[in-house]
Amino acid sequence: MAFPEGFLWGGATAANQCEGAWDVDGKGPCSADFMTQGDRSHPREITWPERVEGKVYPGDIAIDHYHRFEEDIALFGEMGFKTYRMSIAWSRIFPNGDETEPNEAGLAHYDAVFDCCHKYGIEPLVTISHYETPMGLAKYGSWENRKVIDFFVHYCDVIFRRYKGKVHYWLTFNEINSMGMGMMSCYMAGGMDPHSTPQQKATASYHQFLASAKAVQLAHQIDPENKVGAMYGGIFSYPATCDPDDVMGNYKFMQNCFMYPDVQCRGAYPASALKAYEREGIVLPVQEGDAELLKAGTVDFLTYSYYFSMVAGKDTHFDVDTGSPVTGYSNPYLETTEWGWTIDPVGLRYTLNLFWDRYGLPLMVVENGLGVIEEPGEDGIVHDQYRIDYHREHIKAMRDAIELDGVDLRGYTTWGCIDIVSAGTGEMRKRYGFIYVDADDSYQGSFARTPKDSFWWYQRVIASNGECLE
Repeated sequence: MAFPEGFLWGGATAANQCEGAWDVDGKGPCSADFMTQGDRSHPREITWPERVEGKVYPGDIAIDHYHRFEEDIALFGEMGFKTYRMSIAWSRIFPNGDETEPNEAGLAHYDAVFDCCHKYGIEPLVTISHYETPMGLAKYGSWENRKVIDFFVHYCDVIFRRYKGKVHYWLTFNEINSMGMGMMSCYMAGGMDPHSTPQQKATASYHQFLASAKAVQLAHQIDPENKVGAMYGGIFSYPATCDPDDVMGNYKFMQNCFMYPDVQCRGAYPASALKAYEREGIVLPVQEGDAELLKAGTVDFLTYSYYFSMVAGKDTHFDVDTGSPVTGYSNPYLETTEWGWTIDPVGLRYTLNLFWDRYGLPLMVVENGLGVIEEPGEDGIVHDQYRIDYHREHIKAMRDAIELDGVDLRGYTTWGCIDIVSAGTGEMRKRYGFIYVDADDSYQGSFARTPKDSFWWYQRVIASNGECLE
């Protein structure tokens, strides 16, 4: 079989997009709690430091996974999940981010979640910080301040010790490259001021790299069975033409994006990034011992999200604050989703080869999926053949990468395996799940969970270890 024995099939969510219960059991406010709902034409608004009456804050309720996790994980178990990629809400453990003692109610909640996973034979794959930062850290300047590294490492120390034996796979930061992108992205990635300068973003990224390196070493020290990975937000592109200037333009674009996994996988900034910083007048806040720390704290494996591919060239100007990333070019060979994202299964095989050749580390695809507007049919079921077709072709691409190219791929977790809040727009109607949740964009509804057709299809895929795709 192409997929190795023990391949980790599953699905993925994020605490701020599914849990709700935003102020329950001692949880403190996080960055996601100040993001309003938007849509394709109106981006989400950040209202920090105040919440504005009359605004919709999607994370307040989300799909109420906090209170319904047993029902949801039972459904994941019925599908046959081998792993569940989820995140811990940092501000459930340390409400302000800088406390000495953790919030026991938050710790106990995740004990129950992990116990429930193991009841169904599901291995948790846990993101430590996924687009939610305790806003109590804003008084320090969030990740611009080196002190926040210590707060993060203390948080890691607590959860590594508390969940020793229950969690073996960890990811430090979700889509760590988001810190260096647009206004909304740096706020989501680390609670940074949306108007942060390139110098401030570079400093924040540097501190997250150091924090990740410390977390890797600490995880190994506390439990040698721990494996810690990086998570890259999948930005990939093809050259616009075979014009050498377009080829070089695309190469430089990708070189800039790959700086993030380069640091976490290789333990040092690439020379191209340092030269770019030099040209821009950016100075990293390097202290004695930092280089050694980055080198000693490289990750055990690399994960990434893959939704689409792009095209870049000599005239590329990258913009991610438009709802969908744009480079100034389009690809006439690919279809697009309702949100303008290209559908490119071959690109997934291409990216797997890129990373395997570049780093030689085990890989996991931890986000992949099709977001669409959908409603149940007259029989109360969502008949989502389009989603089945999408995942089938991407699974075939992974199979080819393993079988034909020799890529060491260890797992695949589809994004939003149950319908959840969209990170980019805050909508419920952009649905990715195999399970329909009866809630609308106003977060009204019964919140009943109903399997879609894709639920039963994915169940067969997992049971056959990727052999049965029809």
